[in-house]
Amino acid sequence: MSDGRRKGIHFSKLYSFSCFRSSFRDEHSQIGGRGYSRVVYCNDPDNLEQIQRGNYVSTTKYTAINFIPKSLFEQFRRVANIYFLVVACVSFSPLAPYSAVSILAPLLVVIGATMAKEGVEDWRRRKQDIEANNRNVKVYGRNHTFYETKWKKLRVGDLVKVYKDEFFPADLLMLSSSNEDGVCYVETSNLDGETNLKLKHASDVTARLHDENSFQQFKAMIKCEDPNEDLYSFVGTLYYDGQHHPLSLKQILLRGSKLRNTEHIYGVVIFTGHDTKVMQNATDPPSKRSKIERKMDKIVYILFSTLILVSFIGSFFFGIETKEDIHGGRYKRWYLRPDKTTVFYDPKRASLAAFLHFLTGLMLYGYLIPISLYVSIEIVKVLQCIFINQDQEMYDEETDTPARARTSNLNEELGQVDTILSDKTGTLTCNSMEFVKCSIAGTAYGHGMTEVERALAKRKRGGPPELGDISSDLASNSDDVLDSGKSIKGFNFRDERLMNGHWVNEPYSDVIQKFFRVLAICHTAIPEVNNESGEISYEAESPDEAAFVIAARELGFEFFERTQTSISLHELDHDSGKKVDRSYRLLHVLEFTSARKRMSVIVRNAENHLLLLCKGADSVMLERLSKDGRLFEAKIKEHIRQYAEAGLRTLVVAYRELSEEEYRLWELEFLKAKASVTAERDELVDAAADKIEGSLILLGATAVEDKLQKGVPECIDKLAKAGIKIWVLTGDKMETAINIGYACSLLRQGMQQIVITLDSPDIKALEKEGDKEAIEKASSASITKQITEGKSQLNSVKDSSVTFALIIDGRSLHFALKKNLEMSFLEVAINCASVICCRSSPKQKARVTRLVKMETGKTTLAIGDGANDVGMLQEADIGVGISGVEGMQAVMSSDFAIAQFRFLERLLLVHGHWCYRRIAMMICYFFYKNIAFGFTLFWFEAYASFSGQPAYNDWYMSCYNVFFTSLPVIALGVFDQDVSARLCLKICYFFYKNIAFGFTLFWFEAYASFSGQPAYNDWYMSCYNVFFTSLPVIALGVFDQDVSARLCLKYPLLYQEGVQNILFSWIRILGWMFNGVISSMIMFFFTTKATMHQAFRRDGQVVDFEVLGVMMYTCVVWTVNCQMAISINYFTWIQHFFIWGSIALWYLFLIVYGSLPPTISTTAYQVLVDACAPSPFYWLATLMVVVSTLLPYFSYRAFQTRFRPMYHDIIQMKRLESSDSETLGDLSVRMKDKMEHLKEGLKHREPR
Repeated sequence: MSDGRRKGIHFSKLYSFSCFRSSFRDEHSQIGGRGYSRVVYCNDPDNLEQIQRGNYVSTTKYTAINFIPKSLFEQFRRVANIYFLVVACVSFSPLAPYSAVSILAPLLVVIGATMAKEGVEDWRRRKQDIEANNRNVKVYGRNHTFYETKWKKLRVGDLVKVYKDEFFPADLLMLSSSNEDGVCYVETSNLDGETNLKLKHASDVTARLHDENSFQQFKAMIKCEDPNEDLYSFVGTLYYDGQHHPLSLKQILLRGSKLRNTEHIYGVVIFTGHDTKVMQNATDPPSKRSKIERKMDKIVYILFSTLILVSFIGSFFFGIETKEDIHGGRYKRWYLRPDKTTVFYDPKRASLAAFLHFLTGLMLYGYLIPISLYVSIEIVKVLQCIFINQDQEMYDEETDTPARARTSNLNEELGQVDTILSDKTGTLTCNSMEFVKCSIAGTAYGHGMTEVERALAKRKRGGPPELGDISSDLASNSDDVLDSGKSIKGFNFRDERLMNGHWVNEPYSDVIQKFFRVLAICHTAIPEVNNESGEISYEAESPDEAAFVIAARELGFEFFERTQTSISLHELDHDSGKKVDRSYRLLHVLEFTSARKRMSVIVRNAENHLLLLCKGADSVMLERLSKDGRLFEAKIKEHIRQYAEAGLRTLVVAYRELSEEEYRLWELEFLKAKASVTAERDELVDAAADKIEGSLILLGATAVEDKLQKGVPECIDKLAKAGIKIWVLTGDKMETAINIGYACSLLRQGMQQIVITLDSPDIKALEKEGDKEAIEKASSASITKQITEGKSQLNSVKDSSVTFALIIDGRSLHFALKKNLEMSFLEVAINCASVICCRSSPKQKARVTRLVKMETGKTTLAIGDGANDVGMLQEADIGVGISGVEGMQAVMSSDFAIAQFRFLERLLLVHGHWCYRRIAMMICYFFYKNIAFGFTLFWFEAYASFSGQPAYNDWYMSCYNVFFTSLPVIALGVFDQDVSARLCLKICYFFYKNIAFGFTLFWFEAYASFSGQPAYNDWYMSCYNVFFTSLPVIALGVFDQDVSARLCLKYPLLYQEGVQNILFSWIRILGWMFNGVISSMIMFFFTTKATMHQAFRRDGQVVDFEVLGVMMYTCVVWTVNCQMAISINYFTWIQHFFIWGSIALWYLFLIVYGSLPPTISTTAYQVLVDACAPSPFYWLATLMVVVSTLLPYFSYRAFQTRFRPMYHDIIQMKRLESSDSETLGDLSVRMKDKMEHLKEGLKHREPR
């Protein structure tokens, strides 16, 4: 439909270089070999050789068929779940002290809950897949028209038509577009997060296919690379009309990107479904586990060892008792012998009986292992992530971006960060470039002070910094920037010598004219005209490039139009002083890459002169100058140094005129390289470009400012006070990096610098000679010497309060990271308060991060915003991505995402502290409560001659963890506040409650002569971890606070509780376990001794076995939940509801379960209503036992708080003494000494 076309800008010839086409030869192509075997037959659905893979995409983890087996496999990768499964299977044998159902029920609840969570998450993914797969697209049919079909029905080779603002359904080769030259605009924000539009163009041979009729005879073949994940390259060949045509990424439209500013395009499908590049990239990031989680696994193994030990002790004593049981030919314990067999109890085979009792013990004491621990921690972490995501203090209004926890695995790790490794551009700075100064023909232009210069002035305690003639200008005109007229984004330049056309009066006006022409022409920006206002804006690939084009426009060289072969400017004529239009024929664009560090264009001007215009980094540009082109080199180099000291980013601008013959010969070589369809094509193109980018004439240098983000200096200062070491890894020059360091408080007054660099005269002399082997040897020796001197500097002031900063450049870092030097380098680096690595590559960033993480054993956090930071983010223990100008690659590879660097302060000092403390206490408490419960069974077993008789009813056991003790832990995990974090407390409490419970079983066993008799009803046991004690632990893990967010930020030193792992040390963990053992002893022996000879019922009957179990279980539930109550620092109604609700749930359970027929409730029938509730002794004994059990811990905490306070205890006491005081000035001497001790400890911390 030709009438549907519209005239557009012509880029196709420019980017395909068709204006100077060379013939394509077969030897250029390596297609068909390994990695290049894909063959696509276009518009030929009947071809039997066509690839038949469909376009259906699935991102789900499970299918309807494999959900149950695969999900069960995931669940039983945990050792604890495997143990409970084995116990459940064995429980069907006569060895089991409980009914099989009471053991299976809690396991099914826990496994079922986790599987349900997995199922819901996977169903959401499936719904998204269904929506995507059923989108509509126009495809070319056998009747030679385009008809509508679903995305999922597309096949390789299909011709499709995509309209404006639609997503591309697969990876397409663009054939043509509604623009007459086959150009379209594409938005790739779904792929790489970049919001600027990308320009794509069709091959010239297909660009004429503009309507449906033109596709009737269209048949072609494409040979290209196999499916791969590289979003930024494509190698292929189009075979059409008997000719071969090279293809590149410029013709490829990727699935997930969107067509913009173009009515429609036609394309052919080359990759479908999971072969598309976006799906090839859909791999999970490296799996990370927190140190607490890894330590928790070790604690579980300790509990398994404890379980085996107590089972062995029970079986050992049971074997002894069994062997000695026959007295006078009669059994003393005849009641232990089953009716049908003697295998379980036979004095003549005591060893076998002991072994079988060992198996009974493994089931009996299994409640030492907290079955609901992993599920509870997952719930807590998810809720903690919700709080992080909804924190209004970490919401950026300007970009409408909240903080985002992309994983819940590392919440507690946020509270243990020892070292932060940060990118600079876009992370510490805004990545919003402003053109502020320039040096042209040896003269510096531009007024105003940068943030770095203000920081330097403040550091020198005087006026503006002495930076020669530049700074005197800046100081006298510093207010111009503030008092100027309207603000122009990207342009903050003030100098009357150049503005308003005054540059024509300057001594070197011809050089100034060439300088701004280069800025206006040497770029890949796209002009966009506002139809209403007529104003021109620019879509550029980088903020720097946009700033240069805008600067050229504001100073008289306005770029307003480009076609496929030309670029046009409104110029201020040097002679007449009037605006004229000039057009330049655009021949070639030699694009910027991080390896080349420069960009060039070749143009032909109106006078028919061939010009090479080039801009790039001074490190590569200055060495490419001709002898005659160095007239202003000395002055410009000095200006570049001064700009770098002012924290500005600099580029060198140069040009040269080409002869026709030189250009003709070079172009043949360059086009040959472009036509190559091999994996080495980029290297061949770069080599060809390198040959012509020489003998340049220096014009000047630009200086753009990338301002610091809001709050960066304050954030870094606060993190440093928290004892966190901060490393900055940047690609900037050393001078720029150092002065940015001062501006953002990374470098501070009084801090001594250790500088490691290869900018010595000896090295430079060797570089001029070009002896690579000698350079390598001398460089290595120089770095070794400098590192040794740095170690000497550190050792000389080891006992003083002097702090050091290490500054090293990229070339030096290359040698420092070699095997023979990396440990010496690391030793120097970790003993410095700040480290700056300049000119570092992405690979070096990742290697430094890995070195610090692996060799120090401390928690590392990497933060960045660009694709070059991805390796660093994935190597670190925690990766934090900043959603900025450079796209979303860093965010997509991160564990946490924030919009501004300053939010890192709250993420670590508040959420990190809270999460660490909550999880630590939660885990410790979990094990405490299970040990306290389990060992009551052990004591009962000893009491019952190790008979294997349980002390509790089956369902008491089952419900303990699930209902009666779980709610308070959830409350602690969610709400409790502490200066440290919540996770460690939660884990410790988990262990405490299981130890306290489990050891009641052990004492009961010992009391029962290790008979195997359980102390509790089966269902008491089953419900302990799942119902009666789990929810309070989760509440602890999510809500507990012992110091508010305001005080966390006010006293950053308290963060060291997490770094030093005070709350989850082995001493603290074992302390909670010991507390569980003591609690179990008090509860068991106090209960049994108190009821032994005491009339209990109204008719004078004494306590029977079932009543003893209920009394002891009641004491356990009250004790572990009250233990939680006195451990929580921050109460909300949720904690109250979970803690006291868990206790009330136990009584409700007794009433409901006891009201069931005896065939179901067994020994628990009416036990509360008929026996316990009417007895005053039951209530009085419960009160006395609970108070007695809690007294040791309460006394210990009172002693510790008074005489050996932790850091958060000090702040709590301070808060109670004076909530209005803003300083620690009125703290007691002891408290001040404690804080000073911590400060000194931070200064002299030794690397681990």
